[in-house]
Amino acid sequence: MRIISGKFKGRHFTPPSNITARPTTDFAKESLFNLVGNMIDIESAAVLDLFAGTGSISLECVSRGCSSAVAVEMSERQIAFIKKMTGELQLDNLKVVRSDVFRFLKSNSALFDFIFADPPYQLASIEEIPDAVFAKDRLTEDGIFVLEHGIKTSFERHPNFIFHRNYGNVHFSFFKKK
Repeated sequence: MRIISGKFKGRHFTPPSNITARPTTDFAKESLFNLVGNMIDIESAAVLDLFAGTGSISLECVSRGCSSAVAVEMSERQIAFIKKMTGELQLDNLKVVRSDVFRFLKSNSALFDFIFADPPYQLASIEEIPDAVFAKDRLTEDGIFVLEHGIKTSFERHPNFIFHRNYGNVHFSFFKKK
């Protein structure tokens, strides 16, 4: 895992082997940030990283200068790794929250410019994630929500869906407020 751009560009991290997360590939992450960078100003963005895993997306956003990032994860191992990286990089604008994503979205009232979700591809409730994000109006007016998923899932009929991109086995569906 490496940071693609920004303050910590080129920095490599090796998550412990006991972490079960599947980090977004560097190629897919670079392509994702090229697209997102054309849609929002990541340098001033408030970021929400759902199913944060290794924190790769949160760390990338912080490296690129986002104003704040919240990483939501359930696994203690993944949380420990993100906190370790936060300490090593001496970050004060990355908050790690141990919570179920759906509970977090229901109870948190903050607005975000960029929301990213990378759930396990086999998650039974994966198709409910966009509704959970939009039900509580978590995006700013010009914010963007990106959901990473496998090939078997399609969100093209969702009312907030705007487009889809794939990079090998990695699929991103993009959403905006309507």
